[in-house]
Amino acid sequence: MKKIATLVLQDGTVIEGQAFGAEVDAVFELVFNTSMTGYQEILTDPSYRGQGVLFTVSHIGNVGINLEDDESPKPQISAAVIRSLSPVVSNWRSALSLSEWFRQHHVPGISGVDTRYLTRKLRDGGTQKAALSTKGTPADVLLNRVHAWSGLDGRDMVKEVTCEETYHWVDDAGSKWITRKDNSILDTRKSNNEYRIVAYDFGIKENILRHLSSYGANITVVPADTTSDDVLALKPDGIFLSNGPGDPAGLPYAVKAVSELIESNIPIFGICLGHQLIGRALGANTHKLKFGHHGGNHPVQHLPSGKVLITAQNHNYCVTEGELNKNEVEITYKSLNDNSLEGLRMKNKPVFSVQFHPESAPGPHDAHDIFDEFFEMIEEQR
Repeated sequence: MKKIATLVLQDGTVIEGQAFGAEVDAVFELVFNTSMTGYQEILTDPSYRGQGVLFTVSHIGNVGINLEDDESPKPQISAAVIRSLSPVVSNWRSALSLSEWFRQHHVPGISGVDTRYLTRKLRDGGTQKAALSTKGTPADVLLNRVHAWSGLDGRDMVKEVTCEETYHWVDDAGSKWITRKDNSILDTRKSNNEYRIVAYDFGIKENILRHLSSYGANITVVPADTTSDDVLALKPDGIFLSNGPGDPAGLPYAVKAVSELIESNIPIFGICLGHQLIGRALGANTHKLKFGHHGGNHPVQHLPSGKVLITAQNHNYCVTEGELNKNEVEITYKSLNDNSLEGLRMKNKPVFSVQFHPESAPGPHDAHDIFDEFFEMIEEQR
């Protein structure tokens, strides 16, 4: 007999479906993701910490879970909401089913849900707090927990996903899927030495590390609270600021470190949360989007060239463009969906960042060349 799962939203909406994964209760912020593929990468992305993911694609679980496509060692989401869970797993790389993987990591899921209805609700009314029970907790109890939960605004979620100590990245099983285009900076660089990159782990995706490594980089990954002095002591050629979960306003220690590192004139590249931290270090605030950007089909325009890229995105907060000093900062990318800020570059410092994910796997790959920009900047500074 199939077990019942209950999903409750903060506006009082109650939805029942079929339970899968672990028998637990969870409270979270519910967001929808429009990607058609890559559910394992989505589920293991640390940027989703504290959130439940509503998949707009109708069928999930058909290729199971493999040992190579993780963005982190475990699922990072609080819960999954889907239309249909595949009853069959069929893929030559599959190691276990999605439901079994969730059970091992204490993550609940609900299937048999009208995901189109829920997506419209979030799109029209904005992101909501929610609770999911796969063990029979009554809806009224779940609703009370939702209203009592403080949410993610202003919280430091990074401390839940950052590494505990500094380590050196070593290519893993997934690294063999990374390919570089012909005539990349690695083929023409002036130096035979490895690039020394220090990467801040605010919830870093492993595919970012794979891409940096593919350029011949020797990568040292440091915890989120590492000071600028400690980073500079490692004598990096470049500094990378990673993606990560939650509200950048909850990370004053990271903003302080980024501000000091900008003054060092060492090339800095930020993605997603790293981009937002650069924005705050440059004096701008960040604000929350109505329902965020989550998916693999977001068009952005590169303003200097007019070129349009299809990008992968996963964020709920945005740098407030009007608070940046345009004498110091060039806006490089804008969203063609809502005109929000998607990229910036300093005019007098080797610092740039993008809100989207150029390393995205399984795709799209339109923005892969942005990694070239980072290493070209490093060569110019050498």
